Amino acid sequence: MGKTITEKLIEAHLLSGAITAGAEIGIRIDQTLTQDATGTMVYLQFESMKVPRIQTELSVSYIDHNTIQAGFENADDHRYLQSVAQRFGAHFSRAGNGICHQVHLERFGKPGKTLIGSDSHTPMCGALGMLAIGAGGLDVALAMAGEPFYLMYPKIIRINLQGKLPPWTSAKDVILKILEIFTTKGNVGCVFEYAGEGVTNLTVPERATIANMGAECGITTSVFPSDEMTKRFLKSQQRENDWIELIADADANYERVIDIDLSTLVPLTAKPHSPDHISPVSDMGEIEVHQVCIGSCTNSSYKDLVTVAKALKGKVAHPNVSFVISPGSRQVLDNLVHDGYLAYLLSAGARIMESACGFCIGNSQCPSSKAVSLRTSNRNFWGRSGTKDADIYIVSPETAAAAVITGRFTDPRKLGMDYPRVEMPENFFVDDGMIIKPKDTKDPSAVEIYRGTNIGPLPENSALPENILGEVTIKIGDKITTDHIIPAGIYMKYRSNIPKYSEYVFELLDRDFFRRAIKIRDAGRHNIIVAGLSYGQGSSREHAAMCPMYLGVKAVMAKSFERIHAANLINFGIVPLTFEEERQYEAIKQGDLIEIPSLRDLLVKNSILTVKNTSRRTSFKVSCKLTQREKRILLAGGALNLLKPAD
Repeated sequence: MGKTITEKLIEAHLLSGAITAGAEIGIRIDQTLTQDATGTMVYLQFESMKVPRIQTELSVSYIDHNTIQAGFENADDHRYLQSVAQRFGAHFSRAGNGICHQVHLERFGKPGKTLIGSDSHTPMCGALGMLAIGAGGLDVALAMAGEPFYLMYPKIIRINLQGKLPPWTSAKDVILKILEIFTTKGNVGCVFEYAGEGVTNLTVPERATIANMGAECGITTSVFPSDEMTKRFLKSQQRENDWIELIADADANYERVIDIDLSTLVPLTAKPHSPDHISPVSDMGEIEVHQVCIGSCTNSSYKDLVTVAKALKGKVAHPNVSFVISPGSRQVLDNLVHDGYLAYLLSAGARIMESACGFCIGNSQCPSSKAVSLRTSNRNFWGRSGTKDADIYIVSPETAAAAVITGRFTDPRKLGMDYPRVEMPENFFVDDGMIIKPKDTKDPSAVEIYRGTNIGPLPENSALPENILGEVTIKIGDKITTDHIIPAGIYMKYRSNIPKYSEYVFELLDRDFFRRAIKIRDAGRHNIIVAGLSYGQGSSREHAAMCPMYLGVKAVMAKSFERIHAANLINFGIVPLTFEEERQYEAIKQGDLIEIPSLRDLLVKNSILTVKNTSRRTSFKVSCKLTQREKRILLAGGALNLLKPAD
């Protein structure tokens, strides 16, 4: 039996576990990436392990999220990250050099390698034939220390692409179609592997858009072949020697095969407030648009922005539209300047933002109240833009450009102009001057690490108690994202200060949660969260587990969990419990007093626990399916309790 690309990648890096779907495996990690919103905590955790030097082939620390630097906190964190990168041997990509995923694709990603990153869109590098996976920050710190990365051996789904994309339809429409098919839930433990004649017609930036937003389906990662198109891209980046061919065997076996004819696709949009709320643009009507934001790691490549520039040449943005462009990297911006396309965008009235995450994470360019904002980013969760009553639509660069011209939701096929074809450069203008490489030093400890006052100590947790005696502090519904749990935007500057950041847990849903949780914790009881389906969607931010842990949360009971968040809960000593029946979720209420007796003993012996609702004098069963490794972590109260050396 032949092998898939995913199987080849895993087997080449397998350190432990069985090659069976659903079994836990440990793999060797070649590369890691962090960004500044998660990276400070990653490096604090790495420091606590007392490892003198990073053990991976390559680790890169990017500054791309908190670049606004409103207040001293972000600037202090950036100084810490630069100094700690030098101390431990990481490359450091300075603020302004670009978004981690775009820069990593351009400058560091290699076919055949493994990559994990403390950002959920790390799978974007799957466009190069990498096994690239988003993970919690602690898992990234462990990989940098030379530890295996653990995951469940995935089910591999082949997405078979045929034909060519028609004019005004793009890679963004491909992934929106896939989100329409698979939705954002129910895909945990799967990998999308792309194949078929249609793949050969997609450039690496187009593949990257598709791989990037596969994260919204909740899958482990997406993988494309490394073929002649990959070689052409790496050659244009002056990295042809990094190329190897990596394709699936003709007789490889897949869990499932989905066929998509690219020639039949039409411009699509994801309507508020979920990436899987899909509609053809032609069905939207002429909704007035107030803001258009083009960029984010999903659609900020040279190809994307040249397409927009050509579409807008000689035109000016509609007077009612605030038009923002954010190039994905300094390289993209440099090449737009060199080739003359930046002038087209400026003449059209574009406001050029720095090469950073910016509007995508809600820390800038918040739309006006009740505005309609069209964005080429990957998420449109309620409140993520920074404006709670705004309607955020996810669209392709082509559809975004059409709205810039007309001021309304417009099918770009109706613009009455020829589609602006873009040829990828044979050679990009490359300048790595904004990447600081680690210095070889005989005494790394001589490098002084800068620590600003915003950087707090790592929060500590005690071992898992024998019994949980607590209160349902909050009950929430389905598809709760990490943005709901701990918001991004203006609060991200506190990510290295857990006591302060914890004040904003569930801020978007219930401003009184923090007050209740502190009161319950200080009274010596445990906090318990109750949730619906697909709890923990979205970002990989471990703060969505770390901050609740700091507030005394010991368990989350949900209908189902998303992969990264479930791993983060375990890493920080919070027990993920799954309801066995719908009626159990319906019966429990906020404020109910809960007991889970003999917790430690039952976790060791089996995966079924009894929950007593003493407020309602009822009891019910919940499941907690864990590997032996995960049980050890939970019993210890978190992974750091197991791994950090004694003083």
